[in-house]
Amino acid sequence: MNNTQCILDALKIATDTKAFELGEGVLHRAPALFKEYFPNRKAVIVADNNTWKAAGEAVDASMREAGIPCERFLIEEEEFHADWPYVERIDEMLDRTGAVAVAVGSGVINDLCKLASFHHGQSYLCVATAASVDGYSSSGAVVSRDGAKLNIETHAPLVILADVGVLAAAPKEMTAAGYADLAAKIPAEWMIADLFGTEPIIPAAWNVFMNDLDAMLADPEGVAAGKPEAIASLFAGLTLSGIAMQVAKSSRPASCTEHLFSHVLDMTHHRYNGKFQSHGFQVAIGTLTMCAFFDEFFKMDLSTLDVDACVAAWPSLEAEQRRALDLFRDFPVPELGYTEITKKWNDAETVRVQLTRVKENWPAFKARLQAQCYPFEKMRALFAAAGAPTDPSQIGVSREQLRSMVDFTQLLRWRINLLDLAKRARIYDELVARVFGKGGAWEIA
Repeated sequence: MNNTQCILDALKIATDTKAFELGEGVLHRAPALFKEYFPNRKAVIVADNNTWKAAGEAVDASMREAGIPCERFLIEEEEFHADWPYVERIDEMLDRTGAVAVAVGSGVINDLCKLASFHHGQSYLCVATAASVDGYSSSGAVVSRDGAKLNIETHAPLVILADVGVLAAAPKEMTAAGYADLAAKIPAEWMIADLFGTEPIIPAAWNVFMNDLDAMLADPEGVAAGKPEAIASLFAGLTLSGIAMQVAKSSRPASCTEHLFSHVLDMTHHRYNGKFQSHGFQVAIGTLTMCAFFDEFFKMDLSTLDVDACVAAWPSLEAEQRRALDLFRDFPVPELGYTEITKKWNDAETVRVQLTRVKENWPAFKARLQAQCYPFEKMRALFAAAGAPTDPSQIGVSREQLRSMVDFTQLLRWRINLLDLAKRARIYDELVARVFGKGGAWEIA
């Protein structure tokens, strides 16, 4: 895969990002890029203790040497998330200085600067320090507010600078998390939403990175070993995923149920050995779970589906709202399931149309889904080679806990997913039993 050409092609359709530099030894390019895209502006370097050492100090020094007025905003806490109070602190800094943010970091730093910059009607420069997430180039900022995980539509950075040497020097678990986040695009739930007509596939957003996704995931051993070419390919893939989100103006190209497992863990403040687990590691378990669900789904024959019986059994909106309120009663955001199922629920006749499409198109539709989605064992082998988790216990989640999370993920977001199809087709309980029952991928002993 030609990383440079893929990025150049993607920038032609990107709505927000206009410059992207990826290569070894390119960190010194920060001042020139800043002057070109933010002429006569002051900069504020936003970093934490680790990213300051990795790249922030060097960027700060080179900017000052180039005559760019600079301020510093360092987050001193050793462990922190993209929580609203940090957004407010960066907002205050931008208010006080009138500066442009230079986000030196990975997912959290980037999301905080993305939202604060959006609040100020301006863009920012992102200096990546790890190939750990696809959010660098996405137009959404994922932050927590009042206990809820929010994906707020903003604008992606105008400029992204990624020095492969800096990326390769990042902790190996961060790179493995990035590999898992990229692999999360493999499950094929957008194709289900497209067939249902709720979120049609946008060809430009799909093609910008799906066409090369297999190649970008092909060297997990190189990723684990920190090989520069493997790290560069991984980061290019993550960036292309973000640009796909820019084009789609949503997270649909890159996120569905597998990400919701991570959201549940974040909103319930899950820790393992006293530490929060990375987004990518949580998503790894969600991705494996959805691969397992697809494996079992493909064993079924939906060409014989009794659509009339499914429609007759379809619950009313009020019944679904009651189910959501009951399930989420003790959840940190008890109204969340109610709010999302209210958006997602379809009337019986719409469900009839959706299931009829599945039934009438089943052989061809199943073949397209299978061509997109990796089997559970293949995905697990890739994660093992890359250094990502291959069992929920590795992030401190029991299989019983993972099973309980499935019901939450089906209701956690309005976006149609495989579990919604299973609910409509009355195969949800059977799918869950196959995945978590005897002989299943996540068999509960």
